[in-house]
Amino acid sequence: MRYHNITKDDMLNGDGLRVVLWVAGCSHCCKECQNPVTWDPDGGLPFDEEAKKEVFAELAKSYISGITFSGGDPLHAANRLDVRNLMEEIKQKFPEKTIWLYTGDVWERILHYPILQYVDVLVDGEFKVEEKDVKLLWKGSKNQRVIDVQKSLKQTDQTIPVLHCGDYET
Repeated sequence: MRYHNITKDDMLNGDGLRVVLWVAGCSHCCKECQNPVTWDPDGGLPFDEEAKKEVFAELAKSYISGITFSGGDPLHAANRLDVRNLMEEIKQKFPEKTIWLYTGDVWERILHYPILQYVDVLVDGEFKVEEKDVKLLWKGSKNQRVIDVQKSLKQTDQTIPVLHCGDYET
């Protein structure tokens, strides 16, 4: 896996103060994407032990709510296994921290991915500039959904619990 940045004390990409890992690799190539530099899976830097130590040092801070995986697309084929393994390690070391994941894929196509067992909140769907709304919380366009993953995985009726402002607490 490769990455472009590790953002600290982020308040825009999930609930609470978070660390954000911006991975390299995305095949969605959304029109007017805010991070087109992250599309190339060979771009950025290798996610090595030093990068992992940096992420874990941030997660060890009591005021950090959790980690957000963004990019690029953490579910891009170049990322999926490494992201899953990192999420598993994070859940083992920091079970109280939440994991958010942004992807251009949609819930209905990925709900059976094993990686989702580690995800608390998923923001799904490609960014659509025609549906852009700067007033939306945690997403860029109206078509995207903020999904409570664990609640959704337990449901049998296949409806998706979409989170709204105030629905999610750290």
